[in-house]
Formats: sequence, structure tokens, C-alpha cells
Amino acid sequence: MKLIYDDNQDMLIDELVNLGEKKFRATQVFEWIYRKHIYSFDEMTNLSLSLREKLKEHYAIGCFKIVEKQVSKDGTIKYLLQLNDGGFIEAVLMIHDYGRSLCVTSQLGCSMGCKFCASGLLKKQRNLSAGEMVNQILTVMNDTKQAVSHVVVMGTGEPFDNYDQVMNFIRIINHPKGLAIGARHITVSTCGLCDKIRQYAMEGIQTNLAISLHAPNDDLRNQLMPINHRYNLDDLRDALTYYIEKTNRRVTFEYILLKDVNDSLIYARQLAHYIKGLNAYVNLIPYNSVDESGFQKSQNIEAFKSELLRLKVNATLRKEHGSDIDGACGQLRAKKVGDKQ
Repeated sequence: MKLIYDDNQDMLIDELVNLGEKKFRATQVFEWIYRKHIYSFDEMTNLSLSLREKLKEHYAIGCFKIVEKQVSKDGTIKYLLQLNDGGFIEAVLMIHDYGRSLCVTSQLGCSMGCKFCASGLLKKQRNLSAGEMVNQILTVMNDTKQAVSHVVVMGTGEPFDNYDQVMNFIRIINHPKGLAIGARHITVSTCGLCDKIRQYAMEGIQTNLAISLHAPNDDLRNQLMPINHRYNLDDLRDALTYYIEKTNRRVTFEYILLKDVNDSLIYARQLAHYIKGLNAYVNLIPYNSVDESGFQKSQNIEAFKSELLRLKVNATLRKEHGSDIDGACGQLRAKKVGDKQ
């Protein structure tokens, strides 16, 4: 059965009108869900009994089951959630000085095959619906009794491989009658699907774009990220130039530092050369080790960052979150699914 959270307001209006209801009923339903945080149609007391019965007939409502919850000493909370069809996904809540940010999963598994990533340990089974992404936020908010202020679509899966559902998800959480999360508080991360980057540039939204780069030349990126065989670094730079020209938005390059793989100063210089002239900055990321990958956390992080700064590259170091729990994306789910096999 379809989740009520799958519908943006316009979609819900159309569906309720087709059920013989007035348009304003959709606004009332949205208010119950996203303002009053009600998880049962029976509690929507300003709706007629007949409408509540129609909603129950056509839609599912309610939070996902929290299968496991890991709480880090730094306040990070990692959730293993069970979907209505029995699948398992992760969501990670991170506490920052600027707010509470939730890392949202967009696919059940991932087929991008990045060598260092725990998400790719279990291949993609299907895309998540917009409502399944929305429900990750609602489930965490219901559990913590606090609002989520920022969202990053950076969990398991490649968001642009599930483009339409991710865009609808953004419309729902950004809508003033939805969760009203500001567009500039929403970030989508892609490993580099260039055709979708160009499409994203035409959406007319002020959300943020992050690129999982992790290597500054094609030879190394081909080894680490199979997507580079399809869209090489020149293709990616062309798409990003187009995106920046169309949106006037800055791009974030994410760069996980892997010991003795991509962390030498030579690579820092190549990275500086690659992004020269782009409205972009580099977010350096300490690696959360994954046993199956064989990669290790770099010990050269500060020197790498210093070299970028010397070369006039705007570079930041991401604060480590959840290092004392299953911090790597997909790690908790991989353990759970592995245990069931």
C-alpha cells in the first residue's frame, strides 16, 4: 500500500479530488502529518469519518520500526530501520552547532560499487519512494522528540540513480506546509552522474550539490569508483561548470582520505588543479574503516589540508561523527542482513 508521505501537496489534492473530496482537505492532512505529527488517520479529528476510512483504504501511515539504535558519545545516533516490505535501511542523526542534520538513504542497497564504501557491500534491490525517505525524518523526529533542521541525501544509494523520487522528496520536505526545511539546508550528494547533474541544474531550487570525488585523476578514480569509467573527470567538470553557470551555486567536493592511496601531497596538488576556476570547496573526510575494503584511515590529513590551503583552495575537515559506533555508511545494515543469511 502506498505511503501517505509519498504525495506532495499537489499530488494529494489530485488524489483526494478523485475520491470526491474538496481540495482543502489535502492541506488539513498535511497539517496533521507535518505540523501536528500525527501518525494515525483516526486522530485527524477535523476530517469526516468517511474521509478517514478512504485514507485508510488507500494509504499507509506511521513510523518505520526502529530495529537497532546506536548512540555515540558525541551525540550521533545511527538508526537501523525496517521498511514496510521488510527491507533494512540506515539513517544517521548528527548534532552540529548549527542544528540537527539527518543523513537519509535513497536506495535499498547500492550498485555504484565504490571500493571503500560499506553501502556497496549489498547490491541495490530497489529505489526508495519519496515517502520512504520522508518517513526516515519523521521516524527520527518522533523518536527524539526534536525537529530535524538539515537533511543530507548521502546515505546508502546513489540519489541521482533515483532522481524523480529524490526530487519529490525534496519538494515535500521543503514545502511550507510540509516539513518546511529550507532549500539551503538540504544537500544531495552524487558520485557523478553527469546527465542528472545537468538536469538538477534546471530544477530551479536552491538546494546544495555535493560531489563524491575521492580522487583527482582518472587512473586512480577508475580504481576506486567504477562510475568514472562512464563519466570521467573531464565529463564531470563540464557538467559542474554547466551547473554552476545555471544556478550560481557553490559545489562541495567530498574527498575521503585513504592511507597510502589518495592522501599524498601530489594528489593534493592535482586536486587543486582540477577545481581551479570552479565555484567550489573541498570537504576532507576522515575514513571510517570497513573490514571488507582493506582501506585504512589516512594519517596525512592535516598535511593534505595544509597543502590545499597553501594552493588557495577553500578546504575544510569534516568533524568525525559516530567513530565509536558503526560509523561507515551501510555498515550496520550489512551486519544485520549478513546475520540473517
